[in-house]
Amino acid sequence: MSTATGRRIGEDAIAAKGWLGAHKYLLLRRVSQIFFLGLFLLGPWFGIWWVKGNLSGSLTFGILPLTDPFILIQSLAARHWPELTAITGALIVAGVYALIGGRVYCSWVCPINPVTDAAHWLHTRLGLPKGWQPKRGMRLWVMGMVLVVSSITGSIAWELVNPISMLHRGLIFGMGFAWAFVLAVFLFDLILSRRGWCGHLCPVGAFYGLLGTRSVLRVSAPNRAACDDCMDCFAVCPEMHVITPALRGAEDDTPLILSPDCTNCGRCIDVCGQDVFRFTTRFDDTAAPARQSGGRSRQPQSEASRAA
Repeated sequence: MSTATGRRIGEDAIAAKGWLGAHKYLLLRRVSQIFFLGLFLLGPWFGIWWVKGNLSGSLTFGILPLTDPFILIQSLAARHWPELTAITGALIVAGVYALIGGRVYCSWVCPINPVTDAAHWLHTRLGLPKGWQPKRGMRLWVMGMVLVVSSITGSIAWELVNPISMLHRGLIFGMGFAWAFVLAVFLFDLILSRRGWCGHLCPVGAFYGLLGTRSVLRVSAPNRAACDDCMDCFAVCPEMHVITPALRGAEDDTPLILSPDCTNCGRCIDVCGQDVFRFTTRFDDTAAPARQSGGRSRQPQSEASRAA
């Protein structure tokens, strides 16, 4: 991706840190996504049953139950009391994501993330218009609607159309019609709404965002005084609105990105040639003061908004 001036996004970071250093967290995320997907495919593909099930519910080494807590809530809404193992598994998963950040699931685990990232890359390469941009709160409405439908129908409603589950089942049993749902997500982000699926509609992302509201793991901008306004972090961030308060705040404002919308993807860390960002905890709010300038008080609306 390039900016309006022709400079490639992350160019300064590559010059300062090398290509690997400027793509470290992107590469680690892909490894993580392949790893988790591979765990579930070892059994059906190779007969190595370390993990049985999928991201909705699984049993690891025949001992550790893990359940998607959003599935559990839908089950309760549908008036189906789950077994104790499912409840235990949901509490384990909820506890982990509440600690490390709910939307870590979106950027480090969810197998649909590479699909939407690919759609965004192609969208930018083709120079397509921004498209329909519903309010970000819409995904919360979608989540609420899923629970209402579950309550009315007595079913786990989202699983009927969940592209994540369909992708898992398709890789195991053959894609069939599941390809249509995955392709629909790709085309939606490519043509209709830039970063629309994860950023505006997905109820799973909405749920995990709420779950990680008080999470410990955070991205921070402790070296924000060194920011040179290149806008690369805004260009690559899937939720660019989360950066502004931490990066452009007053001297006494926290440099922590505290918004639950942050996916902790680490791309802002990757592409920053000035090493402004880093991973830390919510208890570490020390930072060099923000550099005060005219650019520091405005929202980025130019090249970063166009490129993201």
